[in-house]
Amino acid sequence: MKAITWHGKHDMRCESVPDPQIEQGRDAIIKVSSCAICGSDLHFYDGFMPGMESGDIVGHEFMGEVMEVGRDNSKLKVGDRVVVPFTIVCGECDQCKRGNFSVCERSNRNADVQRKMFGHAGAGLFGYTHLTGGYSGGQAEYVRVPYADVGPVKIPNGLSDDEVLFLGDILPTGWQGAANCDIEPTDTVAIWGAGPVGLFALQAAKIMGARQVIVIDEVAERLQLAADKGAITINFQVESTVERLNELTDGKGPEKCIDCVGMEAHAPYGAEHMFDRAKQAVMAETDRPHVLREMIYVCRPGGTISVPGVYGGIVDKIPFGAAMNKSLSFRMGQTHVNKWTDDLLRRVQEGEIDSGFMITHRGSLEDGPDLYKKFRDKEDGCVKVVLNP
Repeated sequence: MKAITWHGKHDMRCESVPDPQIEQGRDAIIKVSSCAICGSDLHFYDGFMPGMESGDIVGHEFMGEVMEVGRDNSKLKVGDRVVVPFTIVCGECDQCKRGNFSVCERSNRNADVQRKMFGHAGAGLFGYTHLTGGYSGGQAEYVRVPYADVGPVKIPNGLSDDEVLFLGDILPTGWQGAANCDIEPTDTVAIWGAGPVGLFALQAAKIMGARQVIVIDEVAERLQLAADKGAITINFQVESTVERLNELTDGKGPEKCIDCVGMEAHAPYGAEHMFDRAKQAVMAETDRPHVLREMIYVCRPGGTISVPGVYGGIVDKIPFGAAMNKSLSFRMGQTHVNKWTDDLLRRVQEGEIDSGFMITHRGSLEDGPDLYKKFRDKEDGCVKVVLNP
């Protein structure tokens, strides 16, 4: 079969690889109909994600048709149409029973390695580093899905791929980012990043009743999409984020702040940006935390900081004293996808959530390597890429 593989920084290839096979009784084999390039894929594309190995099949946003099921899988049958969450979950461990699916205790087959870095291991993830299990991903013609009697979401007739594909990652990720804020009707919610996750967090915050939602970015096309969805927008390269947020909140700051950027944050060009790039280049820090610093500074005392953006290691110069003295609450983590999918599927069916509006570019697997670069460089108004194997 054809699949997109990683071979080093900025070296993505569409190659012929062996077809996946049923390995365990709870497995399923999925024929991929649609898959997408995610913003978090850019972290390994740019060489910042540890644990990648040359030839890894990447991609964690995908859906398709069930072609084969293992002998112990009674949930799925051949011909079912499913979206597959990026988190691999067993459904039986203590964390899964609590709904903390992204920290499933059984699905990461390289858990010992991740424990050495983080103290404990999280769930296995599709198409990501070997720290999260080294599972083959969904930017491919076929995928083996472990624990397929738990994770996959069956899609009813009448819904297109574009309407439901993002249930596997970015839609529940944006939703969880907003849900972690416990939004109240008097709240101002500030969202850093107008990429796909930020745009879904914006929709979620509006649905949850925020008084006003402010979105910060530097890319004109993304800011326009945010404005079209009812956000007040700030271009941080044109105006001061801090000054504008204070102006919009009578100097009090937003009650809720959401980081939809993560480890490759950009700052207005200046000393801070150069400091982080230099330290990252020599691995004195792995992640660029400009957004975290700014959120701590501007968040209203007693407010909440939510972090759905991906971080991979160590950050520097975090004003933790300010966070403590301002009584800020932090909530973060990889997304507990299956916690949200039933509700979000209903909202998509009822038209409450617009899930396909951000797709700007399409292609085949063979187009994938070039589209990685276009997506990374925000060329040609690229906001979201969908591939159809």
